[in-house]
Amino acid sequence: MTDVEELVADEGRLEWDTPLFRTALAQFEQAIPYADVNESIAERLRYPERSVMVAVPVRRDEGHVEVFPAYRVQHSSVLGPTKGGIRYDPHVSLGECAALAVWMTWKCSLLRLPYGGAKGGVRCDPRALSPAELQRLTRRYTSELMGVIGPQEDIPAPDMATNEQTMAWIMDTYSMQVGYAVPEIVTGKPVALGGSLFRHEATGAGVVMVIERACQRLGWNFPGQRCVVQGFGNVGGIAAQELASKDAAVLGVSDISGGIYSEAGLDLGAVRAWVAAHGTLEDYPDVQHVTNSELLELPCDILVLAALEGQVTGENAPRIDAQLVVEGANGPTTIEGDAILAERSILVLPDVLTNAGGVTVSYFEWVQDLGRLFWTRDEIRARLAEKLADAFDRVWALSEEKGISLRQAALVAGINEVAGALKARGIYP
Repeated sequence: MTDVEELVADEGRLEWDTPLFRTALAQFEQAIPYADVNESIAERLRYPERSVMVAVPVRRDEGHVEVFPAYRVQHSSVLGPTKGGIRYDPHVSLGECAALAVWMTWKCSLLRLPYGGAKGGVRCDPRALSPAELQRLTRRYTSELMGVIGPQEDIPAPDMATNEQTMAWIMDTYSMQVGYAVPEIVTGKPVALGGSLFRHEATGAGVVMVIERACQRLGWNFPGQRCVVQGFGNVGGIAAQELASKDAAVLGVSDISGGIYSEAGLDLGAVRAWVAAHGTLEDYPDVQHVTNSELLELPCDILVLAALEGQVTGENAPRIDAQLVVEGANGPTTIEGDAILAERSILVLPDVLTNAGGVTVSYFEWVQDLGRLFWTRDEIRARLAEKLADAFDRVWALSEEKGISLRQAALVAGINEVAGALKARGIYP
């Protein structure tokens, strides 16, 4: 057993032990040898600063009360308040939130945002809850977190199965508790409540900005690249649209019902219209229907992973038929899958860089709310492109300098930013 495997096995006895947290920890251990970090600082950064577990009672529409487990994990507040999404999902766990909080720390520090990472969620099936039940769930969850979240402490955002309406309920609940409107308590909220233009599109558009930058570095002609996108939601759907707008060919997309593929390229306008009318891609006409697993193995130039974690594994990585794998989701490639892709010389654009557009524009939203001064869509898009280009260039240069993968370079750059601040601040008391 290697030193990393021993450490990961030891960490597995901690309360937040899950496969996803072990992946985050293993990635950290692989990056640490190349970072400017002593062991004391590395030890501090392995652990979330705070993990909160609460029970959320909700009165169902028929009258009975159901209690849902809920979490909020804050990994690091060294650089500033923590930042991260809230998800509603049957599989939410403390370990999942801890892993996503760790990745958010590296993401924020890599983009040089004054934030640390956080993540929260409620273990529930949101599709089994009515809008009124979802509102009661959200407001009670927010009330349970009073004293934990705040515009200078921890700023939530949308994530899986939450949206701008969820953020509006959180903002209103928090504001009622303190006695005045606090739009800066959340990001990703409606524009009418201080939300930012371009926030909805930011993650998907940012993914394509990073792809475009990578193509320039690789000497590829971006128009004409054959792309497959796993996921057709907020990230994947926008990414597919952005790819098509730049004359790349989108051959396949997928959602919860499965995938569709056309060697000639998809008419994304027609696909979006079908989903709007029918809810999913199921039975979409005149295309080849594939499973989500089969979609990952379709021949293409660029494979965008914009669905769930753990999609490319040691089992299917040998069959990936792409030249560039792009992580629009968090943690879509396992440690084993990553190693196999590297052996096959398939370049991976890592999640902590590639999907950082969302948190970057969330930062812009927070800044606009604090100043009560708002920017145009074009201004925000230009600022995002500048931030992502700077981060990409630093990661690429570090990868070449140290002879490491882009993932390791992205993590090293992020870790060094946090470690430098932690070293300067010291440990209190």
